[in-house]
Amino acid sequence: MAFGSHVDNAIRMVKSSLGSAAPIRVRTDLSATLFLTDPAAYDGGELVIEDTFGTHKVKLPAGDLVLYSATSRHHVTEITRGSRWCSFFWIQSMVQDEAARGMLFELDTAIQGLRSQVGDNEQVVSLTGLYHNLVRRWAQT
Repeated sequence: MAFGSHVDNAIRMVKSSLGSAAPIRVRTDLSATLFLTDPAAYDGGELVIEDTFGTHKVKLPAGDLVLYSATSRHHVTEITRGSRWCSFFWIQSMVQDEAARGMLFELDTAIQGLRSQVGDNEQVVSLTGLYHNLVRRWAQT
């Protein structure tokens, strides 16, 4: 068994928790795969993700999760032995623009690294304020 190359749907319909209410539309900004089977229990079955940084083969231990852009082309290689169980789901980010999410991630990572080196000095506090003001500008609630 394999799953062919594809990009996930941009919109998913989710049942409303209000019973008879209409389904809720969720934008799929991020895709997630939670591995439920130990990798030694099956051969093949790698999740192959193609993105701007290249092609990545992913086969993680049971309980581990990979998070990737829903805009990425991906597929699952053929399973030649055993059984592969995974759970798939999608996440709508408060920041719709993928480039903006990437910049916020890089900025936050840099701030955390700087904070671990120098503590909360004036520059770190200023950069943290910039980060939160950018989130405020780009976030949709």
